[in-house]
Parts: sequence; structure tokens; C-alpha cells
Amino acid sequence: MRILSIFGTRPEAIKMAPLVKRLEAEPGVQSIVCVTGQHQSMLQQVLDLFGIVPAHDLGAMTANQTLNGLAGRLFAGLDDVLAAVAPDRVLVHGDTLTSMAGAIAAFHRRIPVGHVEAGLRTGNLFEPWPEEMNRRVVDVVSDLLFAPTASSQANLEAEALPGRVVVTGNTVIDALHLMCERLDGDAALRERIDAQFPFLEPTETGRPLLLVTGHRRESFGEGFEHICAALATLAHSGKMQIVYPVHLNPNVRGPVLATLGNAPNVHLTDPLDYPEFVRLMQRAAIVLTDSGGVQEEAPALGKPVLVMRDVTERPEALAAGTVKLIGTERTAIVRAVLELVENEDERRAYARRVNPYGDGHACGRIVAALTGKPFEPFASRELPGYRHPVVATRPGRGEDDEADAVP
Repeated sequence: MRILSIFGTRPEAIKMAPLVKRLEAEPGVQSIVCVTGQHQSMLQQVLDLFGIVPAHDLGAMTANQTLNGLAGRLFAGLDDVLAAVAPDRVLVHGDTLTSMAGAIAAFHRRIPVGHVEAGLRTGNLFEPWPEEMNRRVVDVVSDLLFAPTASSQANLEAEALPGRVVVTGNTVIDALHLMCERLDGDAALRERIDAQFPFLEPTETGRPLLLVTGHRRESFGEGFEHICAALATLAHSGKMQIVYPVHLNPNVRGPVLATLGNAPNVHLTDPLDYPEFVRLMQRAAIVLTDSGGVQEEAPALGKPVLVMRDVTERPEALAAGTVKLIGTERTAIVRAVLELVENEDERRAYARRVNPYGDGHACGRIVAALTGKPFEPFASRELPGYRHPVVATRPGRGEDDEADAVP
């Protein structure tokens, strides 16, 4: 069976990497990877980390591109790859423009599509935009729908889609478990990563660490101004340490650097490699984010997650009490963060709640569905070919989940 996995952004790569490694180890499967270059330096970090060498790289990203311009290049490039590879199946992930283009291009050639992380919905096509639309389109043309949760499965069944639904858990938990096991078992690696953040106070005795990520397109402009104003207020309170790896998109970096560049108690960094980010999540007391993946990862580490959005396509976390929606209004962000900073018992309560996104064996369930073999978890969680390079932050261009596309 020849399986072509198509992805192009850093989040996709993190979630697809353990599945690619599992497919590489599966007898009777020829695993081929195509990356689109929707991200460039940010994508390469993950490929290097997991030892993945793509057979095809479209290099589709250009400066100041539009969504339609990127989509046109993706369709043309992917059609050539599909013609050359002639795969038995295509796998795509999530809600990016790469996923949508990959699924449609395969559908046009009557190649079966498997959608990893299918069925997530907010019910609003403009939040997140354009990701909500992308994910729905991919689900419509996929014959195998790998839903991470029962809630995602229910969404797909309510839409009466023809594809077969398999509940697997989320592959990001597989990736997170792999990384945490490597960190927990390698004191030298932990020390090397911690040495990159000498400004941080000790986890046990220092002020609580607030880890921030923010990049959503629907928050560009006024939303990010409110977020930055809230962080400035929190910084001046002196009650916490703040680390913010700033996304490369200029719509994010501009307001962040203007408002927080000289703020006390705030440490702005370039985007981090995955091991560094996981290590900071381990050390964090609170995570403040608008990221989808972090809503799944941080609760697996027992961390309270405050989500700077009005809606989320991951309602399971809300129901489990592992995340809280707080929006992008300045006073709401400040109030929610301070409540947790000042209430250690409440922070600890989050660690006792059950993460709804799986047990770290999603990839095994996906491979079983693809091959028709019984589900068997790896005897060891250490995936074949997994390796860890010297950790280093790399500079990059203005990259976004949709590759710095201009609305």
C-alpha cells in the first residue's frame, strides 16, 4: 500500500510526525511524504526533530501572499505530485489550506483520502477563518475520517457524511508523550534547554510562569491590541513571569514588539523548536493561548489553559474543565489570569482533571484502520527513527498558519 502524507505547517508536522514514523515501520506500507512549504523554517524544525525526509517539497510560500494565490500554487504542485506518485491513499491533517488543497486534489483524481483530526467544529465559518471551512471541505471528500473524540464523531454523523468514522484520540498526544519521555529520561537535554532561558526563576520557588502563544488571524488588529494591553498590565503587576514565543507573522510581531518590547517581567522569544516549547509547558503554571493544539497538549501536562477566543472547535476540553474561554477583551484576560495566579489550589485542580484527547496511541489506531490489521500499540513508545538534534531557535520569515496570507 502506497500512502502519501501531505502537510505543510508546523502544527501539522508535529501531529503527523508520529504517524509518519509508525507508517514507515509498518510491513506492507510504502510511506511517502510531501510537504508544501506553507511554513518553511518553522516546518523544517519538526522534520529535523523526527528525522523525516520528504520525497517532495513544493516550496509554495511566497512573501505577502493571498489565500487564493497560495491555493492556486498548492493545487498545481500537488496535482503533479499525485501524478508522479500514484498513491493508493492520501492522508491530510486538520484545517489548513494545505489539507484542503491536498484533499480536493486527491478527490479530483479519485484517490481515497484519510482525514486525520476530522470532525472538529465551531459552527461559525468565520471563527476560525478560514480553517473552519477548510476542515469541513476535507471531511466531505474523505472516505476515512479519523475523529479524535466521540464529540467529533457525533459532529460527522450529524452531517451524514459518507466517510467511515474511526475514533482514535489525537495524534498530538502521541507526539507529546514521545517528547516528554525523551525530556524526562535525559537530564542533560533538560539542562541544555533550560540554559536557553536563564532569565526564568526556579519552577518551585519562583513566581508563576505564564506561557503565552497567540497568532489567530481573526484577532489581527484590535484583538491583538487588546491582548498586548492585557499582557502589559499583567507584566506591571509583578506577580508572574511571562514568556511569549512570538509568531513570525508581522500582524502579530508588530503589536507585540511595540507594546511589550520593553515591558518588565516579559520575555519575548522567536518561535521555539518543539522540545523547547514542551519544556516550557512543563515549567509553566498557566498557559494563555489561542492555539488549537495547545488546548490539547497543555491539559495532558495538567496545566490550566486560558483560551483567548470566543468559540473553540474543541468543546471536549471545556466540558472536562481543562480549558476556559476568556475572549480577547483586556479586562477579561487580566481578571482570568490573576485569578489563577493568586489561587494555587485552583491551578492544582486542573492537574486532576482528565484530558479528553486520548492515551497517546492514536497513530496505532489509524494504522489499524488503514491496513485492516488489529490495533497494536508499540511495545516501546520510542518510535523507529526518532532522533533529537542540538536544540536551537532558527530565524524565519513572516509565517502564519496560512503562510502569512493577507485577508
